[in-house]
Amino acid sequence: WAGEIQEQLIHARMQKGHSDSVCNVVFMGMGEPLENYEAVASAIRGLVDPMRFGLAPSSVTVSTVGSSPHHMQRLLEELPKIRLAVSLHAPNQSLREELVPAAKAIPIDKLLAIVDDHAKKGEAKRLRTVMVSYVLLKGINDSLDHARELSALLSERPVIVNLIPYNPFEGNIYGYEEPSPATVDEFLQVLAESNIRVFERRHHGRDIAAACGQLAKL
Repeated sequence: WAGEIQEQLIHARMQKGHSDSVCNVVFMGMGEPLENYEAVASAIRGLVDPMRFGLAPSSVTVSTVGSSPHHMQRLLEELPKIRLAVSLHAPNQSLREELVPAAKAIPIDKLLAIVDDHAKKGEAKRLRTVMVSYVLLKGINDSLDHARELSALLSERPVIVNLIPYNPFEGNIYGYEEPSPATVDEFLQVLAESNIRVFERRHHGRDIAAACGQLAKL
């Protein structure tokens, strides 16, 4: 329900102590937003309404794996000024389908075509930047070959790559492991040498099992 989503911003602002203290909202980490399209789109309209929450559309980011191409395109048509983040996690379709079963809904080339179209809708002839999230899994998608393949895929696109070293948690049935800091640095360097804007997301909240991805076990 849209009101429940908006209520989270109310509580966050109350915690901060004044109404404009929280001015960025990211739909991420609580399930696939586009699987709840009507509620998410309605919530965003309220968040950017000057008479309600008054957020700038560019301060709202929706993260998606692209499991619903129709809803992804519809969102970007109806709310073209919001920011987009794409959870990619692999540089090719076959590996992506292994790691993200929902990726079977759309090939990487078609997913990135939607990204390209959204990027072209920037203002003043400037391409809009899209965030690409990539979780690094030891021995699975973190090799230099994977880095080179990802570079070839993204080097001509206006993206920022967010590298996320895997955060382990008890009960992980897949046996995923975190890559070494050296592996992360080497992967990042390959992208940077291709003039791709890239940064590593530092983990926060591991001590209470609240880092990126760890809440999925609840």
